Amino acid sequence: MNGRFSPAYPPAVAAGSALAMPRRAFLRAAAALGAPLIVPGTVLGRGGSVPPSERIGVGVIGLGGRGAGHAEALMGMDDVRLVAVCDVSRAKAESVCSRVNAHYGDTAGAGGAVCAAYQDFRELLARDDVDAVFIAAPENWHAVLSIAAMNQGKDVYCEKALSLTVAEGRAVCDTVRRTGRVFQAGTQQRSDRNFRFACELARNGYLGRVHTVWVGVPGGQALPLLPIKPAPPDLDYDLWLGPAPAMPYRDGLCSFNWYFVSDYCAGWIQSWGVHHVDIALWGAPALAASTLEVEGTATFPEEGTADTSLTWHTRLTAPDGPTLDFCSEGVGKYGHGCRFEGDKGWVHVVRGGIQAEPASLLGVSLTPGDLHLRRSDHHHADFLTGVRTRREPVATAESCHLATTATLVADLATRAGRKLAWDWRQERFLHDDPCNRLLSRALRAPWQL
Repeated sequence: MNGRFSPAYPPAVAAGSALAMPRRAFLRAAAALGAPLIVPGTVLGRGGSVPPSERIGVGVIGLGGRGAGHAEALMGMDDVRLVAVCDVSRAKAESVCSRVNAHYGDTAGAGGAVCAAYQDFRELLARDDVDAVFIAAPENWHAVLSIAAMNQGKDVYCEKALSLTVAEGRAVCDTVRRTGRVFQAGTQQRSDRNFRFACELARNGYLGRVHTVWVGVPGGQALPLLPIKPAPPDLDYDLWLGPAPAMPYRDGLCSFNWYFVSDYCAGWIQSWGVHHVDIALWGAPALAASTLEVEGTATFPEEGTADTSLTWHTRLTAPDGPTLDFCSEGVGKYGHGCRFEGDKGWVHVVRGGIQAEPASLLGVSLTPGDLHLRRSDHHHADFLTGVRTRREPVATAESCHLATTATLVADLATRAGRKLAWDWRQERFLHDDPCNRLLSRALRAPWQL
């Protein structure tokens, strides 16, 4: 593929690609030519190190808090080499790149390739030595970037939410199937033992019949009217906007505050909500099996730049149950986390903790005949194992699409102010054309899915 790491790609993807010479073939060729065979131990993978030819070449796109965190984590993994980083802020890209090169010793020798910094993601995707990319740009970019990367033959780890709209999420899932790429969503709670165990208790009947799932996440934020100013000279603001509508640069928008402006994100109801809603659907898959009755209310900012919900209380009900009560903290009955309630008990899980009633549920050992959900104990490592083996990761595009869609459907119900009927098979509302028109958005030229 690129002379570095060559996973077993499906034939349709591998056709025409330049595969790296296997190490044994290289050694045989060197011996046949009479070349002196002095090979450093690190190249052979001795002492626990991974040979450079077997390391996965990785790039990171978007270097805010999440992207910079991914870069730091990847630098600590011996089986990958972070070879490229990208951000529309030249200063951010160069700063992270400098830290990466300092970590690797700023050398292209045994330590691997020196990292390069880019402002335009297309230059990063054009590199042959990038096997996989981590995407941590704003939500309005997720689908466009993911699809572009997969079409370039890259495997993808993309932060949640999967997409800004339902139609974009479906396009991402279709591209995963068409290209055969490995895709991991940033719904990292699937790599947490407590969340997995809570779902196993719910799905294996230890709670009895699960009738209600409660999800609580942080509410949104209001913003003052951010002032219009010239964009900083090191920021490619047009590229930051990407497929979003053209708007003047507002001071303070491009870092964190974009979460609460609907051109770039549906707000915390989507971007935070997808984490616990994903767990709700993992533990109660009937919620995403056929149809849902959806209703809810929300409060919104009355002035300023933000236009996404501040608080909300929504209810999504499957035909034969269960019901998902999805709320902002302070509105819902149980606060933060995901709680499964059955007629024999309940389990409530949050990051860093799990509770149950009866408490003996926490001591349950699953039997061989129980459903054992896919185990992952490290979200990055699970993705990279998938890159090597072509095994599907724990947080698939389809699973994140379901969770993202559920949050978007809930948001649309609060905006419509009426009860809606959602059909999972068609991915449309039943008998509601005005809401169906909101399941997709036009992308600003030249960007497309």
